[in-house]
Amino acid sequence: MHKDEQDGIEVHNSLHGSQELTPPALPPRPRLEIDGRPLNSSAGSLRLSKRASRPQLLSQATTALSPADVHNQASVQTSSPSGILSRRQSLDHVTRLSSHGDSGGDDSGSLKSYAPTMDARFDGESLLGGLVEHDETPAWKALSAQIERQDPFSTIDALEDSASLQLKYEFDSLEATHGRTEDDLLELWKAKLKHFFILSASGKPIYSRHGDDRLISNYIGIAQTIISFYQGAGDPLRSFTADHTRFVMLANGPLNLVAVSKLGESEGQLRTQLESLYMQILSTLTLPSIEQIFSKRPSTDLRRPLQGTDVLLDGLADGFTRGSPSTLLSALECLRLRKTHRRTINDTLLKVRSPNLLYGLIIAAGRLVSVVRPKKHSLYPGDLHLIFNMLFGAGSVKAGDGGENWIPLCLPGFNNTGYLYMYVSFFSTTVTPTSSTIATPTASGTPSTERSHLPSKPDELAIVLISANKESFYELRRMRDDLVKQLEKNNSMAVIKTAIHKGHQTTTDLIPATLLRHFLYKSRANVQFTMPSFEPHYHGLVAKRKLMTLYAALHEAIHSRTGKLKVQHVVSSEATALAWETPLLELYCVAGPQVSRALLAQGANRVVQWVRREEERVFIIGGAVF
Repeated sequence: MHKDEQDGIEVHNSLHGSQELTPPALPPRPRLEIDGRPLNSSAGSLRLSKRASRPQLLSQATTALSPADVHNQASVQTSSPSGILSRRQSLDHVTRLSSHGDSGGDDSGSLKSYAPTMDARFDGESLLGGLVEHDETPAWKALSAQIERQDPFSTIDALEDSASLQLKYEFDSLEATHGRTEDDLLELWKAKLKHFFILSASGKPIYSRHGDDRLISNYIGIAQTIISFYQGAGDPLRSFTADHTRFVMLANGPLNLVAVSKLGESEGQLRTQLESLYMQILSTLTLPSIEQIFSKRPSTDLRRPLQGTDVLLDGLADGFTRGSPSTLLSALECLRLRKTHRRTINDTLLKVRSPNLLYGLIIAAGRLVSVVRPKKHSLYPGDLHLIFNMLFGAGSVKAGDGGENWIPLCLPGFNNTGYLYMYVSFFSTTVTPTSSTIATPTASGTPSTERSHLPSKPDELAIVLISANKESFYELRRMRDDLVKQLEKNNSMAVIKTAIHKGHQTTTDLIPATLLRHFLYKSRANVQFTMPSFEPHYHGLVAKRKLMTLYAALHEAIHSRTGKLKVQHVVSSEATALAWETPLLELYCVAGPQVSRALLAQGANRVVQWVRREEERVFIIGGAVF
């Protein structure tokens, strides 16, 4: 029997009157066709293999990033409890359909297998634009009858005009200036679209993104009263909404964190952001230190030991407000390089590795270029987010071209009880490093350099070397010197600088003739994502924030605990969008408001095909392991 026929499944119906003890032979599986070609032909768009629904366990270190803390909404994964895949499975178990050129029919094939899991509001035919010709099964009709018919996206316009206008002033400072009264400042504070508060269990304010103690003291007291009431009842308050504003609370030991957002984000997304702020505090003080401080004196003012870290917390908070793909997807973005070029860089890192090195990173324009790590230790995306924010987001670590920083740092994902020591050196992407400026940590652990006040430039290159030995500064400096020398010698430095200057390519540069305006593709196995440039369709802060709001709505739809959808289609007044989740990937793509579902599906498949071809260019597979 043909292999495809062996895979067929028949549901025997007793109404047919068959009383034979021996069941009849299985009939051949129906052969669906697209544009006259069978779906199960040999090449073309992607579809999952039979084994893809149950990921295999990792037998060895296969990626530079650890998925352990990535799926912080792990309860919503429908494919497996862990959601962890081996690197080989990510593409080796995927088969292809027949391809005659780059036709739309091929591109629509892979979404076909997900039609039964779509929202009942959009059946398979409507999503694929008439490409599916089979009628609905009784099981599908029964499921449709049980699903709520109200469209959760019926009113989505990303941001209302008033919110869009306010976003332009969201990051303005609330300082008492000439002509401003306290009432004026209070109104400006209330107009902010997003607030973050951190307070102790006794109600002492620790951090607020907007406003000083005079502005926030009353509201901190109200928040503490509400939190304490529910904690005392044994039912901690997690979130509530009031007049299109969402309040989310997170209690971690002696600290309470509160997020207030008018940007339409879900509870889970805001909770993830609060967890990142909590990790930022741990990176400065470590968990045992915080517990010891509050065990001795519960009313301690934690702002003194955290002095100097407000800029880091502000950098994280502002990134969340602007919209961060990395935070939304809990993944990292890598600099796109040829496979051979990245291998050369990895080999160079291994060649010059210092004996006391734990992790080594090369970071360019906020994107990871290469990583060297021990075989038994992975890097956690949450820890890397903290490093990226420190270097490029908040701009708190600067020493100029060729300068140096030596920073004690706790990486909570790796070990939240102790410090590691991070050597950082920046390089201009246009000038060869010629000078060095040594920086030493202050008493608070914040590095002090002669150029620490300068903002971070997006085109700078950073070499980050991490060690558990606090006496390894000079050793890591020698490694930095050897690394730069070798990268210059084998032309890798020029390759990196060229890739930085090239920047993100537009969607049409990556996928010619596509109708997509933007997309986010996450490889769940590698815990990394790739995306095109926001230009030309999403220029400026407001346009990018609107796009990220749409992505957040799609993300919530497919990760909702009650939805469990594999494919979600959204139509708003400004765009049509599609979210597609499999055990291997998450894909979010956006097109213009008049693009049909069929064309959107075709565009989604072309993105998957492009990533398959470019996987070892857009993702770091394994990295340099010793």
